[in-house]
Parts: sequence; structure tokens; C-alpha cells
Amino acid sequence: MKKYLLPFIASLLLSLSALADEGMWLPQLLEALNEKEMKKMGMKINASDIYNINKSSLKDAIVSFGGFCTGEVISDKGLLLTNHHCGQDAIQNHSSLQNNYLKNGFWAASNKEELANPGLTATFIIRIDDVTDAALKGVNSSMTEKERQSIIDKNLASLRETAKKESWQSTLVKPFFEGNKYFLFVTEVYKDVRLVGAPPSSIGNFGKDTDNWMWPRHTGDFSMFRIYAGKDNRPADYSPDNVPYTPKRSLKISLDGVKEGDFTMVFGFPGTTKEYLHSAAVEQILKVSNPAKIAIREKALDVMGDYMRSDEEIKIQYTDKYSKVENTYKKMKGEILGLSISKGVDKKKAEEAAFEKTVAGNSALKEKYGDLLQKLSAAYAAFEPYGYARDYYTEIIPRIELFTIAGHFRTVMAASQKDEKSYTTALTGANKKLHDLFKEYHAPVDKKLFEVLMEMYVKGQKEADVSPVLKSMLQKYNGSYSALSNAVFSSSAFTDKERVLKLLISIGEGSNAFTEDSAYILYNDIYTLYQSNTTPGLNELQAEINKLQRTYMQAQMEVFSKKTFYPDANSTFRVTYGNVKGYKPRDAVTYHFYTYLDGLMEKYKPGDYEFDVPQKLVDLYNKQDYGPYAVKGKLPVCFIAANHTTGGNSGSPALDANGNLIGLNFDRVWEGTMSDINYNKNICRNIMVDIRYVLFVVDKFAGAKHLVDEMQLVKKTTSSSK
Repeated sequence: MKKYLLPFIASLLLSLSALADEGMWLPQLLEALNEKEMKKMGMKINASDIYNINKSSLKDAIVSFGGFCTGEVISDKGLLLTNHHCGQDAIQNHSSLQNNYLKNGFWAASNKEELANPGLTATFIIRIDDVTDAALKGVNSSMTEKERQSIIDKNLASLRETAKKESWQSTLVKPFFEGNKYFLFVTEVYKDVRLVGAPPSSIGNFGKDTDNWMWPRHTGDFSMFRIYAGKDNRPADYSPDNVPYTPKRSLKISLDGVKEGDFTMVFGFPGTTKEYLHSAAVEQILKVSNPAKIAIREKALDVMGDYMRSDEEIKIQYTDKYSKVENTYKKMKGEILGLSISKGVDKKKAEEAAFEKTVAGNSALKEKYGDLLQKLSAAYAAFEPYGYARDYYTEIIPRIELFTIAGHFRTVMAASQKDEKSYTTALTGANKKLHDLFKEYHAPVDKKLFEVLMEMYVKGQKEADVSPVLKSMLQKYNGSYSALSNAVFSSSAFTDKERVLKLLISIGEGSNAFTEDSAYILYNDIYTLYQSNTTPGLNELQAEINKLQRTYMQAQMEVFSKKTFYPDANSTFRVTYGNVKGYKPRDAVTYHFYTYLDGLMEKYKPGDYEFDVPQKLVDLYNKQDYGPYAVKGKLPVCFIAANHTTGGNSGSPALDANGNLIGLNFDRVWEGTMSDINYNKNICRNIMVDIRYVLFVVDKFAGAKHLVDEMQLVKKTTSSSK
């Protein structure tokens, strides 16, 4: 144990039970675990007003939006609010050069003008049950991970079949605490979700790359949809005869805003966190994995960005793809920054030292966990080269859509060799995905990505992990990646939609002509090498790490018995809470918790890719025509608070002490993006667009007051529980 860790360990042991501002909590456990603390921090409603299966509660207004974001019902006619970036793919799919809804915005004047979005869903949680005993029935510690998972899978299948639910409802079972606990979710999945309104991207994505993950922020990141149901108000496939959904609960909207110290709560479906990792894993993220991914994404962004800036049609096609790559790219850079300035690895090592000290002083604990951390450290060291090869493969190969197309052919061919049902299923799935892919495909962009990323694939890895076919091709073209790219793309049939679809269908007729395609030959060799060189070792070590991490999770809960643990995020229903507050990211820098339209206009640059705004917004600002949404002549835009959020929380409602909607969560501050691994209450803040800015844009900018009229606006002291 290093001497400098000793004082930290002492304070850690005294403060393990203190978790203010941290945690993603299961709503059905709030009454037992969190209600007292939440009320102490300022909450005025009860835990039963948040989650209740016997009467309507706040949970009944929150949905998983498409499985990748969160949304909330804000009217008794099924009007749904989420982020602009969550609705971006749907907005893009409806956009063209003639009707560019990304650029100009979209607002339906009536229900008839609302736009259908095949495949988009809104999922409500009806009930959450602890099914740990049933899920782990028959499991013991002597089993391999494969044997253990096989038994659990059978148990979960039985649980899903026997769960008490209505015929139109579904079930989902998820592991928690590294597989030490299991919960079953009864859900209702609505499949007819229509686009109602979205501001122009210049408002909904104001600041774009430069402001992404940054504070201060001035982004109106919202869009509106509507849930439709059958005439019985139950989930139904899209039909013109469907009617707006009547919710059990819709959120009331507060016009009061917030002040520093006010209680806030975010309710949603956070994606993935890894709060209980071993220090060796955190160090790998910091020094190996993130730097590799950042370098690859930087190259891809440069290529896409150059084309998007020069061609409006390409910009429409690639907006969503670019945003997804850039979002994670910048988040990982912030993660490195945050882990460094908060000494995240040192913090983990101090926790581990405290763990080992307690274990060493207890013979029973020592027998069970005495060598656990050493085993974890060794497993992560062995895993590192495999993880690096995985990151290179998963970051580069799917980024080249020519290879994505080749992958679909490989899948259909493999299915055709099994049986007719497998072939039909694979063909149908590939057909749909390829149709969707070609809607947003531009061969010259893909060709340049191939050229740039293949060079990284070769030069960034060990030679043993580089495709022999690729090396041979490069030799043929004297090491020129440009010449190689020209040759592959000019000879491959995979760049042409009609030829691709004909070749795909011909597989069922016994043809394998596609296997002679240069793109397929190269992809197949890259894929085969990865499966032989990397996958076996990766899977074996990952299984070992999974078992050790599960044991470590159980051990931490046993050793630090006074600490209240929350489970890592796994795209399930969670509540996080904290207070409105600014922060100090570094020496001599202090950030206030609110931004205003004045700040947006300070950033405004006419004609700029990132900081232009529509003239109408400028005119409204100059006239100070803010309607009822301003405060002392200033229009609030965004604010921050210490709510522990992550990806998937995009679109989550920000609620006040009474459970009223005050904002819409859409981001985190850059220094705090490492909160997925190491939450630090001093610098971790979530960013929300103020609901009054949303209403201003809908009402005064878009002229869609009919949507505001659907909502229930409230003023001071109005409680959601009344």
C-alpha cells in the first residue's frame, strides 16, 4: 500500500455511507432506500407518487423512446417530449432537399399532418418484480460461466412465460449488480409513434460539435412526437384508424424555473455505467481503449465532416451517423480529462486498499476474498491485447458500409446452409437493413472512409492481427491506400443497391457469385482472422472477468455493509436526484447554473455551420418578444444540476420538488463525462434545456400554440401529487 493512500483510506472508511448527488436508483426501492434523503434535500412528494402499481404515478408518464432514449407524456392526448437528437433519425428520414425538416424544422398543424415512423416505439413500465431467487435457481459457484448462463437462460424463459400480465403486455428480465440480482419488468410497447414537431437543427443542435458536452450551453434540444393506440387505448401496429393515446398520467409543466440549491430529479432509462470496476480496468480505459477509439473516430469524423460541409444532400444523409460518432468521440475525450483531474485510478486503488485491509482483518472474509483483487488485476492484464484488437475491429470495420453490406451477405449465406426458416428470416432482415442503408449511403464518402481507416487498421495493430489478403492487395498497389480504395470500389457490386439486392436473392437459388466480389473477399478475410485470432481469447478472458467482477460486487456489498449500493445502469428504469448548482472545473474558473438567450446571441454567427440561428429567433430576441416565458426580461435557455445521468437519459424529464416538469435532460458537462466510471460530485453535472425555452420555441417561434394548449401549465405550490 502506497503511503499517500493511507489518509484517503481512513476518510473513505468513514464516509462510505454518504452518497448525496450520486446514484441511479430503482424506483420501486425509493421508499425503502432513498425517500428520507430525498425529502431532506427538498423533495415535497412521496416515493409512492413516483412509483406505484395500484394508482397512477409519475412512472406512468415516462417511456423508453425507441430503446435508446427517454421521453415523457405531456398531455392527455399522448403528446410526447424528447430530445432533438433522440428524434433526429426520424426527422432525417422524413427530410429531403425539397422538405428539409432538419434544416427548417417541422410542425404538424393537426393530427392528420403528424408523420408515422415505422419501427419507432414508446415503452411504458407497468410493474417491476424482484425475481432473483427464481432466476438463480440451480446455480452454484462451481459452474463455468457458460453452464451458469445456460441455467439462468432457462429460468428466465420460464419466468417470462409465467409472469402475471395482460395479453397485450410484454416482459423483460435484466441482471443487476453484475448478475447477483435479477428484476422482471412488465411493459406495454406502443408501436405507432408519430412526429409532431421539431425546431430547426440550428436551434435543436445549436453549437453542434464545439458545444457538445460543454457548459455553458444554449441548445434547444427537443422534439415532439405523439403516441397512438388502438380504439381500446392498447398498443397497436400503425393504422390510420389509430387514435391518440390517453395516458394514465401526463406531466404537469411548471413555469417557475429553479434557483440554486433547489431539489431536482431525473427519471429515465440510463444506458450503461461501470461504477464498480477494478482499477486495472479503469487504467486500461484511460490509457489504452479510449485513446485508440478516439484516434479512429477522429479520422472518420474528418472524412464525413468534409463531405457534409460541401453538399447539403450528403449532410442530410450523414447527419445522424456523424452525430453518433462525434458524440461518443468527444465523450471519451472528456472521460480521459475527468478521470485525470479527479484522479479516478487513484480513487479506485484507495477503495481496493480499504477493501483488502478489511478482508485481511477478518478470517472468514480472507478465506473467501483474500486473493480476489490479485486475480482481477491479472485477468485484466491478460485481457488488454485482446481488448485492443477488439476495439480496432469494432471501431473500423462497421464504420465502412461496404463491409456492412458484405456482412449481410455472409449472414444470409450461413443461414441458407442451415434450413429454409433460418434463410427466410435472415434474408428478410438483411433486405430491410440494406434498403435502409442505401437511403443514407454515398459511395464516395464510404470510399474515402475505406482509404483512411484501412491505413489505421494496418498501421495501428500488431502484424498478426492484420488481414493477409489486405496485405497482399496493398503490395499489389505499391502500398497505396488510395489506389487500393479505387480498385475495390470500382470493381465491387456492393456500391449499387439494385445489384446488391439481386445478388442477395440469388443466394436462395444456389448462387455464390458474391463470394468473388473484391469487397467480400477482403471483408471475409478480416472477419475470419478476427474470429480465429481474437474472439476465442477475448471470450475466455471476458467470462473470467465477468465471474470475478460478480464476486467483487458481492464482496464489496458484504465488506462495506454500511454503504447503500445502487446498481450500474443497464437501460432500465431509474431515478436520480440532486440539487441545482454550478461548479468549478479548474483553478480560477467558476460556472453559473443558468444560461439565457442573451448568451446564445453572443455566440451567434450568421451563416456559420454551428452557431447560426434563424432570423425569426433573432427578431424575437431584438423585440424581447418572449411571451410569458421570460424572467425579468431575460429568457432562460439551459441549466445544470448534480443529477447522476448517462446515455439513455437523453430526453429524460427534469422534475422539481413537486414532480412538475421544469426541463429536459440532454447532456453532461465535459469534465464530468467520466461519471459512468467515477462519479465526482464536485464536477459532475447534467445539462437540461429549461422547459420555458421549449415552450417559447413552440409558441412564439414556431407558432404552434395549439400544442402548448394541450399541456397543463402550473405555477408555484402546485403539486404533481394533487
